[in-house]
Amino acid sequence: MSEERLQDGQQGTGGPVEKDRVVRVFHVMRDDDGAILADTRVDGFEYIHGHGNLIPGLEAALEGHVEGEEVEVTVEPEQAYGLHDAEGVIDVPRGRIEAQAELAPGNMVEAHGPEGRIEMLILEVGDKTVKVDLNHPLAGFRLHFSARVGLVREAHPDEVKHGRVHPGGHHLMTKDSSVPDLPGQES
Repeated sequence: MSEERLQDGQQGTGGPVEKDRVVRVFHVMRDDDGAILADTRVDGFEYIHGHGNLIPGLEAALEGHVEGEEVEVTVEPEQAYGLHDAEGVIDVPRGRIEAQAELAPGNMVEAHGPEGRIEMLILEVGDKTVKVDLNHPLAGFRLHFSARVGLVREAHPDEVKHGRVHPGGHHLMTKDSSVPDLPGQES
């Protein structure tokens, strides 16, 4: 097992990537032309496996691998960010877009929808409306990953409960929020 250590000094489990484990991944993501779209080879990133925190195709490819193993996988759009949906290209009244937004084709902007903030790519700017694309910027792309599995550890119960890795790992938590306080021990 590698002598790499987590930020809090603990070693990984040495076990395989599986549900409810925090996994550090180092990867390069490319498109079909070989252009690098993302590169985390230096710092990597952590996620909780089995909770939908990665695109499905990459998460499935990492399943069962252990620290130090390398994975090469091509992920089709349906298992990545989905196919490009033509119905996601719409005209939005200019007043619905943040006032400070720079309205120019190619810029990303925000608007307020019925369920909150929406990010979108500007395609065209008109006098009264702005044509935008609501699809993920990588929708429709086949993605090619070269990945290496880093440290793998059991997720803390609070991390599993919240569905995300806590900064610095579980050592910053003074207690497990899923366990009720005993009388006289309330925090």
